[in-house]
Amino acid sequence: MRLATLFAAGLLMMLGLAAHAGDVGFQQLTIQDGAEKPLTVGVWYPTDAPVSLQPLGSFTQSVAAGAPVAGANLPLVVMSHGTGGWYGEHYDTALALAHAGFVVAAVSHTGDTYDDHSQAALIWKRPAQIHRLIDYMLADWSDHGRIDAGRVGVFGFSAGGFTALVAAGGTADLNLVKPHCLKLPAAFECGMLAKASAADLASIIPPRSAFVHDARIRAAVVAAPALGFSFEREGLKDIHVPMQLWRAEDDHVLPNPDYAQAVRDALPRAPDYHVVANADHFDFLAPCSELLAQRAPDICMERPGFDRAAFHAEFDQAVVAFFERTLRATGS
Repeated sequence: MRLATLFAAGLLMMLGLAAHAGDVGFQQLTIQDGAEKPLTVGVWYPTDAPVSLQPLGSFTQSVAAGAPVAGANLPLVVMSHGTGGWYGEHYDTALALAHAGFVVAAVSHTGDTYDDHSQAALIWKRPAQIHRLIDYMLADWSDHGRIDAGRVGVFGFSAGGFTALVAAGGTADLNLVKPHCLKLPAAFECGMLAKASAADLASIIPPRSAFVHDARIRAAVVAAPALGFSFEREGLKDIHVPMQLWRAEDDHVLPNPDYAQAVRDALPRAPDYHVVANADHFDFLAPCSELLAQRAPDICMERPGFDRAAFHAEFDQAVVAFFERTLRATGS
């Protein structure tokens, strides 16, 4: 009996390793988005093709560019970056998920990237782009038939955390931003509003109907969410999917308790909550390359004693484990 049990356990381990073996393919896509500018998207996915080092902005990743997709009934995770970012800023987490058998699609949000700040203040427009991305990946992507439409998750950081909360069912009350800024004028979002154009200020508080939700999302990972205080209990009451929520202990951009902690307190279902000791806001971004450290030292600076690369080894593993647990295949 003991030998049979050991054999079964060994077989399960072998099967598990086989399911997660292989390398990662990568594509950069352009997706039409109605009357808006087309979306630029990066897609990572399992492949059996050989990989090589490929440039990705200021980074280098080991992928098989344009390679065939391996596997079937694959879960999908869509990613939303922070203010002034781009689709590749969480590439290490995307690689980890793809190595674990996920398809990952990350979008550069129109008008809120490092090279285009024209709509950065219109944060409420971002969830519609996530909705469009999911539409595309499930219906129009060349390998959409390999994705299990019942296993969709969302990952978001900072403004992307706000985006993920809305996409998963949240509705913010942006009328709360003005009194927040009267109390804390030095807050990050208040500085953004001060730079916003008159046209943006006129449309910065949309009707509730403008917040686009996506019922296909079954799980969410949210790190350092922007405007967390703007949701309150009423705004988060319709989020029922499992959530992993992250806060940097020493976040100087979105300091405690108005952001991640405010979301934790208002969620109707307790999240898998992590407070990262000695971490700062940008430590949720992929560890910096030497080139990026030269170009953007502010986002690459680490607090004394903090090792971003070591943290990401744990962070990526935790994100993968959460999505593996919450986006299980039907019947598993």
